[in-house]
Amino acid sequence: SVVTSVTAQHTTGVYSTHVLPVDEVAAQFDAVAGDFDLAAVKTGMLATREVVDLVADRVADLDAPVVVDPVMVAASGDRLLDEAAESAYADLVAEATLVTPNADEAAVLTDREVTDVDAAEAAGAALVDLGADAALVTGGHLGDEDVVDVLVTDGAVRHLTHDRVDTDASHGSGCTLSSAVATRLAHGDDFEAAVEFGVDLLGRALRYNVDVGEGP
Repeated sequence: SVVTSVTAQHTTGVYSTHVLPVDEVAAQFDAVAGDFDLAAVKTGMLATREVVDLVADRVADLDAPVVVDPVMVAASGDRLLDEAAESAYADLVAEATLVTPNADEAAVLTDREVTDVDAAEAAGAALVDLGADAALVTGGHLGDEDVVDVLVTDGAVRHLTHDRVDTDASHGSGCTLSSAVATRLAHGDDFEAAVEFGVDLLGRALRYNVDVGEGP
């Protein structure tokens, strides 16, 4: 693990964040990569442009799948990425094996509204045009009765349709999904198999959640 920011938070909100100096983030990555074989990398909360630039630089030289989860807003609505960092994400997306935005994050990354499945397809295609090998635009934030996650690769689109789980226990759902997909890519699965595994795992996690705290 490479820690980019320390947060004070619980289920109802983020009370403070402390972004580590970029040199410390770089030192952590270099220590991990200097001693371990990296089978996959998954990014999370990067917070600032300087950290996004650093991560893009480091993963560019890796011979391993890179899953970019563009964490921008917490489930509580608290912003986890400063505005200057949003534009820097283009370079990181270009290094991604897979980028996994929800509808709101896809809208920020592609500068277009993402309100339905067709728009999710267009946003996914735009992310692939930026250089990502594939994009998974998750449908949890769209208003359909069923959830439709849209997987876009170069020249192919697939819809993964599944029941919407009636639960508030959604804090960390995007991080859980992208981590599960990265794990399966590390084991050699292709995009579709890895995404299917991640979606199935997340569905079970939402259904059989642990009820803690006052928020989601």
